[in-house]
Amino acid sequence: MPQPTGILAARHAAEWFGLRFAIGLSARLPRRVLGSMAKLCGAFVYRCDRAGRAVSLENIRCALPDLAPGERARVARESYQNLARTFFDLFWARNLNLENCAEHVSMREDEEGLLKNYGGTGSIWVTPHYGNFEWAAVTMGLWGAKHSIIAQEFRNPRLTPLFRGLREVSGHRIIPQERSMVRLFKELKRGGSVAFLTDLNAPLAQNPSIIDCFGLKTCVTSLHGVLAKRCDVPVLPALCTPVGERGDDRYEMRFFSPLIIDAKAQVWKMAQSCWDVFEPIIEKNPGQWIWMYKHWRYRPDGADPDAYPRYANPKRKFDRLLSEQS
Repeated sequence: MPQPTGILAARHAAEWFGLRFAIGLSARLPRRVLGSMAKLCGAFVYRCDRAGRAVSLENIRCALPDLAPGERARVARESYQNLARTFFDLFWARNLNLENCAEHVSMREDEEGLLKNYGGTGSIWVTPHYGNFEWAAVTMGLWGAKHSIIAQEFRNPRLTPLFRGLREVSGHRIIPQERSMVRLFKELKRGGSVAFLTDLNAPLAQNPSIIDCFGLKTCVTSLHGVLAKRCDVPVLPALCTPVGERGDDRYEMRFFSPLIIDAKAQVWKMAQSCWDVFEPIIEKNPGQWIWMYKHWRYRPDGADPDAYPRYANPKRKFDRLLSEQS
């Protein structure tokens, strides 16, 4: 890959130095101070990011139609603040260890022994961009569950190694998206465990699963369904959620009962089963989800255009995939 030059190279260098400074400063501050900083930074970016704010408000309008405009704005702003808090906590995560982890994160298992029985052997762990999704991985590593985790690389290649180091602090192995299915397949066949995020809109070229998401059709990755079916392993949903209605400095790491895909079942049903675990929790506290992504890029044939975000467009391939999954 050719190295950037000129203004782009200068911008990449400035981003790298800025991130290094933010990581160093965050690691030295109390977490309560970081929480206040995250609220300020998140609110500031919400006001400045016109495009992302517009997408957020459109998403919330369609997904949560009963909310008044003022409530939509509050949820969108909280989403930015939560994202800021997630990354500040990731920068602080080198201070987290097995001895002090209980001060910041508690554990809740829907079935006793889930982490012990499935944590590091032959399982697929999934979570959405909800709550402190970065700490979902960090805390599991501290508790002994080491995974191979897919992480998206940054447009600025100088940032990728910094984030990889932060995400591997508790013993995980970060792998790039390129050829990720092959890498994860091999890891599961060796008896290891893998983890990744499942809720972003997946390109049609990847043959995604089309699921019902807040009453709307959207494309998400089929990876967990394909791997579970080929490797005959369970999928375990997990969430790192804030304690309290609006959250504070503590989180609860919740492990849900394992999901098993039948050998004859369609792959998309696993994606739907995972989302059905997450949606009621997101709906209860929507400000913890990432609303600024274009979750609903495609509008099914015959659907009410006003029911979908304005950025959504009809697509023949989308309708064809939807028909095949019916």
